[in-house]
Amino acid sequence: MMSDSETAVPRKPSLSDAQVVELVGRLYSLEVSEVQPMPSYRDQNFRVLVPEPQGSGDHTKSYVLKVLNAVDSQDADLAEAQTQVMMFLNQKGFPSSTPIPTTDGRIMSLETISCGQEYKTHIVRLLTYLPGTPLQKIPADPQTLYKVGRTLAQINKVLKEFQHPTLRSLQRDSFIWNVSNIDQLKKYLYAVRDDSDRQAVEQIIQQTMENVLPNTSNFRESVNHGDFSHTNVLVQPLLSSADRSNPGHRQQELDISGILDFGNMSCGYYVCDVAICIMYMMLENSDPMRVGGHVLTGFESVIPLSRQERDALYLLVLCRFSQSLVLAQYAVQLYPDNEEYLLTTSRTGWKLLHQLWQLGKEAVEKVWFETAESYLTL
Repeated sequence: MMSDSETAVPRKPSLSDAQVVELVGRLYSLEVSEVQPMPSYRDQNFRVLVPEPQGSGDHTKSYVLKVLNAVDSQDADLAEAQTQVMMFLNQKGFPSSTPIPTTDGRIMSLETISCGQEYKTHIVRLLTYLPGTPLQKIPADPQTLYKVGRTLAQINKVLKEFQHPTLRSLQRDSFIWNVSNIDQLKKYLYAVRDDSDRQAVEQIIQQTMENVLPNTSNFRESVNHGDFSHTNVLVQPLLSSADRSNPGHRQQELDISGILDFGNMSCGYYVCDVAICIMYMMLENSDPMRVGGHVLTGFESVIPLSRQERDALYLLVLCRFSQSLVLAQYAVQLYPDNEEYLLTTSRTGWKLLHQLWQLGKEAVEKVWFETAESYLTL
């Protein structure tokens, strides 16, 4: 049996650079010239550079080696489904990674790896490397936020067509990161030391259980990305024809160049995915209270929300803030060595949660919906 700590916040793998080089060489017959660790929450990711002779000079090609944590590696069907979704979306024209087959043709490999004094089993995948910069590092203007919302809706819509024998594994009824499972957060609230923080989350959980969860039968079901965040959406500048003739000048408009991390995928509801997206896009924005309006407008340009779905959006955004902030506090107690990454949301998250909660549903919705309506006059 796995403990609550293992299932809620699994320990990250701890492979060395030498183990990465060995895995890539053995499984993919590729010679690695450089290994660059990448930030992550519960898995271990590496950018690996592989020499590629081209003409008279040597060049390198980048890949991402993703090593799933030992808990998620026990569910091969789930990992398979996530990988198949990435491949499906790529075929549909979305900028998602695709797996590099092993030398014997597999899209992932189950490996027993030495981790200090013990051996653990991890699912390993080598993925294509996507260009771009995370939105976390670039201020997202309204136009970009609109694109983010629209792209998320397009993904939700096209995933209605996705069929695979492992699809049933995405029915993750007890998955703690599903906003529908907000009641599970109660057992981790002790990790929140600030009384006002804890009381706000307790009230958010109670209001959601009373006013949102009884109405989920009115929400339309979908396959959710589950983590369409500012760290998982990559962007790069769009160049106009004038810019191409003048390389020194770059247009400000950004294009979505990469969609990362399908580890939180599950069967859920359209409104939950857009709520998750709004929450994360608020974190680094200079005008966070209007973010919801821009993202919502983009989303509704593809999938208009029903009255009941719109009515739940405010509390669902607060649910995701609560999940991210509380579980981060809990995770830091378990893995203090990863504190800097785990507390990324906390830098502005608690302040935003309190602002949203104190403003109240009516005032926040007024900002969001008026921002959305302003697009009708453009």
